[in-house]
Amino acid sequence: MARPAAGAGRQAQVAGLLLSALVGACAQTGDPPGGPPRTTPAAILRTVPESGAVVPDLHGAAVIRFDEVIDEAPGGASSGGAITGLGQKIVLSPVGGSGVVKVSWHRDAIHVMPAEGWKPNRVYHLEVLPGIADLRRNVTKKGATIVFTTGGAVPTAGLTGTALAWVEQRTLPQAVIRAALRPDTVPYVTLTDSAGNFRLPNIPPGRYRVWAIQDQNGNRRQDRREAFDTATVAVDSTASALLWVFVHDTVGPRVKGVDPVDSVTFRIAFTQSLDPARPPDTSALHLFALPDTTRVQVRALFRPGQFDSIQARARAVADSLKRLQDSLKRLQDTTHRDTTARKGAAQRPPAPPARAGRAAGDTTAAGDTTRVRKLLAQRPVPYDRVVVQVPTPLTAGAKYLVRVRSTNLSGVSADAQGVLVVPVPKPPADTTKKKAPKPP
Repeated sequence: MARPAAGAGRQAQVAGLLLSALVGACAQTGDPPGGPPRTTPAAILRTVPESGAVVPDLHGAAVIRFDEVIDEAPGGASSGGAITGLGQKIVLSPVGGSGVVKVSWHRDAIHVMPAEGWKPNRVYHLEVLPGIADLRRNVTKKGATIVFTTGGAVPTAGLTGTALAWVEQRTLPQAVIRAALRPDTVPYVTLTDSAGNFRLPNIPPGRYRVWAIQDQNGNRRQDRREAFDTATVAVDSTASALLWVFVHDTVGPRVKGVDPVDSVTFRIAFTQSLDPARPPDTSALHLFALPDTTRVQVRALFRPGQFDSIQARARAVADSLKRLQDSLKRLQDTTHRDTTARKGAAQRPPAPPARAGRAAGDTTAAGDTTRVRKLLAQRPVPYDRVVVQVPTPLTAGAKYLVRVRSTNLSGVSADAQGVLVVPVPKPPADTTKKKAPKPP
């Protein structure tokens, strides 16, 4: 019987090793050799469950699979319950109990699971936020929302709205929106976009308690001293909510400082913004000359905007009078007119009109600005200062005690006081004295 050649066995081993190396190389994720690096961010290939699915017996984690490996974005322990790592890019709701959501990285997939498990007959929103990076640091610019249920059809009602920072007079991006269907307390959760707008599609109809929270510690919950607003909204097919976010203080305003403006005017600064629905009232302010606490009459109180408008009008009137006086003076001083120059100027052909060019700028941005301005105009602007005027000049170098009662945005009133110190005007510089000559 013929024995196989030893060289044939070695050749088979080498061929097997080459085949294994080739298969391993094909299984690796990366750019094709010699080609340009990928510059587009990772895209979602599929999700389990799919959006719109009804899964009454859902077990295990929901899976979001991408078309390439994504960055792990590891996170560590953080104080205040802040969400870290990939969990910052995932919003699963509604989740009851502690609200904890387990988010784990699996190379080209993200696994998501509520710590309390999947509850029956619930409509879940799984939101993937922008900002997921691949291994080349390409970052997604858009997000996606997957809606599925563990019983019953996917509803078609929806809630939209805008969160505004009332005191700062702007929209509130990245605000946390929580909407709980009454009488339940387990909320749907989403975040506002860069324009302060939010959208919760495919939610059950009913009456919702809606919160907008300026989330400072990243836990997507309302905490003490965080600005927020809340409203009750009836959702039938569609509904909209406008939320005015501000810090809800439980104690009234205090006086932060009292500063002179001129001889008959001074300004009071408060530690909180005041309720703009309550106009300044002279009966709420009392002024006393120190040290004998002699009562001083108060003529008027103004909001900062009111006082600035009065000052601007006064300056405009003064400027108009000055221009009129200057014009009259020039007419009186004019003794000769150069009629020849005027005639020559009249004979020159008029300059051609300037061509109208297209207005530069983003019309979308302009439209957004107009919309925000209209929204903010629905409520008066909060203020944290009042301007006080007295009928007679205050005494230079004297001190005055100011007592005032004010109300903050939460409707909490308080009495407070401060001291006004009227400065002594500096003496005018003596321009008659000549400088002594320098010694030679």
